[in-house]
Amino acid sequence: MNSNRGAVPASFLGIAVGSLALANLWRVAIRLWHLPAVVGTLVTVAALAVWVVLLFAYGHKWLTRTAEARAELEHPVQSSFVALAPISTLLAAQLLLPYARTLALTLYGIAALAQLALGVYLQGKLWQGGRKPELTTPAIYLPTVGAGFVAATSSAAFGFHQLGELFFGGGMLAWLALESIILHRAAVHEPLPEALRPTLGVQLAPPVVGGVAYLSLTTGTPDLFAYALLGYGLYQALLLLRLLPWIRQQAFVPGYWAFSFGVAALPTMALRLVERGATGPIEFAAPVLFVVSNVIIAILVVKTLQLIVQGKLIPPVAASSTAAAAPVKQIAAAPQVARAQQAAGSEAI
Repeated sequence: MNSNRGAVPASFLGIAVGSLALANLWRVAIRLWHLPAVVGTLVTVAALAVWVVLLFAYGHKWLTRTAEARAELEHPVQSSFVALAPISTLLAAQLLLPYARTLALTLYGIAALAQLALGVYLQGKLWQGGRKPELTTPAIYLPTVGAGFVAATSSAAFGFHQLGELFFGGGMLAWLALESIILHRAAVHEPLPEALRPTLGVQLAPPVVGGVAYLSLTTGTPDLFAYALLGYGLYQALLLLRLLPWIRQQAFVPGYWAFSFGVAALPTMALRLVERGATGPIEFAAPVLFVVSNVIIAILVVKTLQLIVQGKLIPPVAASSTAAAAPVKQIAAAPQVARAQQAAGSEAI
């Protein structure tokens, strides 16, 4: 690794999460529409490869730059992205299940416990107070809402339905509590600096990732609650589309992968509804959402490869260490908050 570059931030695991979610989307599409299975296999292999590389790189960071990794875990913004490690592992376990059940079950068990422990730890810090409102972004969904919903889906895949229902409840109620905090921060405090605006892409994920979990835990014709979740997901997609010109004032950075989980989960939920017997507009919307999702994630892949070729993917050491080390108590004024967030934004997914 270039000595002038920092270690891989935990937020980079968002690239793995988006890739694995796309692979899961293709698995459902192949089952529903009988698309070429070889495409799904290629997407799955590529996604698992990305996950292995990034997880290894993040684990290597804990071994070789332990202080930096710990500082990241304590950072008010970056700590939420650490949850991407168990989330991505749970998604990988789902993809591996048909091929290596023992390995998949082992990964599931480790990741399910890890996401629960991490969620309790980080949520406990919120209860202790002292957090600056300016440092609240949709990333705070990840340790409780995102992890809970993915754990619920994974539990259902392995046949642990009651456990999945418990995880779903934790994720659902945490979502309802946290969204009001995020909206309040957005409405009454200073606008997010350009560097952190891509994190708003996370806002799309809760209703549709939760919807996929709900459909995994239930059977029969989709009910009102399932449609309600999809409806709110579609509303969030329209809202983000309306905000896109404002968000895109920040040039492309890996942070734009924040959109990928929701972008992949939205058509996944639509396809699962059709698979369960949904008719009407959903039948026509599902293929459109599927195509749009693939196009958006393909753009993210191309843009990310361009950063790799240009040697700009990994943030510089100075930006990385500044983002990970700046404690909340050192943030005394709005301009200083903005500078801290600008630094964190170089890593944020």
